[in-house]
Amino acid sequence: MIYFPTDLASFLEIIRQNGEVAYSLVFTWASSHSLLLILFAGYASHSGVLQFSTLIAVCWLGSFLGDVFRFWIGRQFGTRWLKRFPLIESAVTKAALLSERHYIWMIFLHRYPHGIRGVAAIAYGISSLRWSVFLLLNVVASGIWAVTLVSTGYAFGQVSGKVMSDASSSLGFVMLVLFLGLSWLLSRKFDAVVAQNAAAESAAIERDKSAAMRHENQKGRRDKQGREKRSRK
Repeated sequence: MIYFPTDLASFLEIIRQNGEVAYSLVFTWASSHSLLLILFAGYASHSGVLQFSTLIAVCWLGSFLGDVFRFWIGRQFGTRWLKRFPLIESAVTKAALLSERHYIWMIFLHRYPHGIRGVAAIAYGISSLRWSVFLLLNVVASGIWAVTLVSTGYAFGQVSGKVMSDASSSLGFVMLVLFLGLSWLLSRKFDAVVAQNAAAESAAIERDKSAAMRHENQKGRRDKQGREKRSRK
């Protein structure tokens, strides 16, 4: 019999009884780098309904394969399909601006900002980044992401367990909501920082282009003056 859980303990019990389904859902959401669900999964592992090591492996693999698929989309189809999806195009543009010069730290950090985490790998695929370099960095970055988020959720479970008597207490539920809400706000804040850096990077690229154009124009004028002098002689 399927019923809707009315408290946190009941919800955790449903996860315990449907472990394979839970791991499948975690894998799916990890492929899109969903912070909140993975943090909650880490919390659930502290409660004993999910295995800590298995959870990390599932999140690691999901995050890695999700970005591999998106990198392939960018490499295979380029940018021609993005015009139909302005929100995706905006996020990809931000990631592309930053990844041209800073692809190493971008691959390690793009899973955390809210706005670009699901599409940044498309930008890498559009760029000139080699498959081998991307795969190496991606497998390390996805592992760090999985361990960090699952461990953070697990650690929250330990802390909250000390201030509440059982998993079904209203205090425990409130603490969990506040914890996930704070994580979401930090993710949005990180996204704003990425947007600011992308804007600065765009301005720097435009300045470089303008400087290069001025240099070419000056060189062209000097060459023209040199030819005129030689022709007069």
